[in-house]
Amino acid sequence: MSNNSQNFVPIKEIKDGIIVLKDDSLRAILMASSINLGLKSEEEQQATLMQFQNFLNTIDFQTQIVIQSRKRNIRPYIAKLEARMREQQEPLLKIQTREYIEFIKSFMEINDIMTKHFFVVVPYDTAPINSSSSIISKFLPGGPKNKTEEMEAFEERRMQLEQRISIVQDGLKRTGVRTLLLKTPQVVELFFKTFNPGEGESSDKFEDIN
Repeated sequence: MSNNSQNFVPIKEIKDGIIVLKDDSLRAILMASSINLGLKSEEEQQATLMQFQNFLNTIDFQTQIVIQSRKRNIRPYIAKLEARMREQQEPLLKIQTREYIEFIKSFMEINDIMTKHFFVVVPYDTAPINSSSSIISKFLPGGPKNKTEEMEAFEERRMQLEQRISIVQDGLKRTGVRTLLLKTPQVVELFFKTFNPGEGESSDKFEDIN
């Protein structure tokens, strides 16, 4: 990503999976499982929707739901099948495995296998800082915040964010949706793919929690 592009990315750093924005606000990303309402009865659908409505009514902060579709990378799967075919001693099974591999390859030439991931962004915004008071603080005894004070402020904001994460996870759990808090490598991969949509295919860093 070029320096000009980086100017439009509001991320300052990522600490233990927590995204720190340039205004020191925090964001956490939960990967969520999906629910197929079409397989549920009408009563179960109504119950699920009611639980989701109750969840939305319990939160007093904004959340963002993101759906990301990516082309599935099946090369590791093909390589595993080819390895098993070479190890196969039974001639008939070996032929069937080879035919299955050819079927998968031909199918992929005319169809894209897509994967969908669902994410919930949990925010914690800092209070706006008055620029004039920030400048004046530099001339007060002690000057600007030192590293220890910055770390303490971050930990305090992180605790507030973790409380919100728990609220979101508990609320979604009641609807039957399981969630997983993304770690730093997963967050980096998510943003890289978001800002570089043409770079590669879906990887296995996001474990399926459905």
